[in-house]
Amino acid sequence: MTAALLLALQVVAADSFPTVSLAEALDRSAQLDPNYVTALGQVRTAEWGRRAALLTFVVPALSVRADWTWSSQPLFGGINEAGEFVTTKRLVSSQADATIDLFAGGQKFFGYRQADALLDAAHAGELAARFAAALQTESDYYAVLAEEELTRTARERVARAREQFDVARARVRTGAAVQTDSLQLSLELTRASVGLLREESALRVARLQLGRRVGVEGPVQAAALDTAPALPLPFSLADAVRRALAQGPEYRQARALERGAQAAFNVRRGAYLPRVSLAAQAFVLDSAFYPNLLSRNQLRLSISLPIWDNGNREIVLAQARASRDVAQAVRLDLERAAQRDVGAAYDAYETARAAAALATDALIVARENFRIQQTRYRSGATTILDLLDAQVALSDAETGLVQARYVTRLALAALEAILGERLFNRNLE
Repeated sequence: MTAALLLALQVVAADSFPTVSLAEALDRSAQLDPNYVTALGQVRTAEWGRRAALLTFVVPALSVRADWTWSSQPLFGGINEAGEFVTTKRLVSSQADATIDLFAGGQKFFGYRQADALLDAAHAGELAARFAAALQTESDYYAVLAEEELTRTARERVARAREQFDVARARVRTGAAVQTDSLQLSLELTRASVGLLREESALRVARLQLGRRVGVEGPVQAAALDTAPALPLPFSLADAVRRALAQGPEYRQARALERGAQAAFNVRRGAYLPRVSLAAQAFVLDSAFYPNLLSRNQLRLSISLPIWDNGNREIVLAQARASRDVAQAVRLDLERAAQRDVGAAYDAYETARAAAALATDALIVARENFRIQQTRYRSGATTILDLLDAQVALSDAETGLVQARYVTRLALAALEAILGERLFNRNLE
């Protein structure tokens, strides 16, 4: 009666928690994850970088300036319409400048390619951060569900131990069993009760962690998921490696960074070529605003050829070459490791699937074995040790199935993070 009352109170308490689905948890946690927020900021920055690099081809650099000057002595203020020099203690000037590079040694073209590559890298980084955040969220979400099932399993173990303890006491009183039978079951009941306390504590911590992940002050309940067996992967290991190299966010980002580093190197090489610039300036001067006493417009075509700047250009070029070589080495290393990384994630999922299927069979066997041992003990055909072994094996089998089921889900999430795509139409994007 007491156990039933405690179970009812725990169910009521669990129902009072806010409940989130897995899709909702993934969406909310992504907006709160610092790494994902940082990745989004990098995407916005890269978008503006590419936009600015494109505008340099057609839009000149513009600047407008106005000055007000007061002097204790008269200043030259220009020449009036009568051709007379004008002096004033107050001068107001306004100036507008526009400059555009007609030829910059290919720096504008490669600058745009660099900005475009950095934008691709930022998008790939954002996708990688989103899947990384999703992996952490799924881990916390599955931890709540697993701890709920483990807590239920622990309660069932306590109930079985209490039931067997009552049976053993009755048999001891009738002389059908010795005193040590009830002592053994009393010890098992104590172990089961302590295990239940541990699982309940772990469940509380898991709910609080999920609440933190989704931005809720306090514990959060995870909506239940289906318990259907995990599906086999719809592609082979070789196909998985090809998919990862083609669309995996980590590999996409490495390739984009290599392109950006190569473009940056070409930008630096453009500093050895002449630069042709066209500049226009409009200047007006007067003693009051808006000035119109003196007006002057200028158009300037400049050609410059850098010869030597004390080695600074060479140092920058060497740094760009080193950055390009590093980016290339990183990309090649990632691609060489793809077979291992993807293979490990692929095999981890398939192994977890097999382990979950084995755990299901093991639970069926453990339940039947416990039923038989329980019947035999009540009839006096077996010892208390055999019954205890069967009871512990049943609890272990229940725990093993719960853990195997959620290990499989987490292994799938890890593989999805490498591939950069959701599998089995889970609609969790």
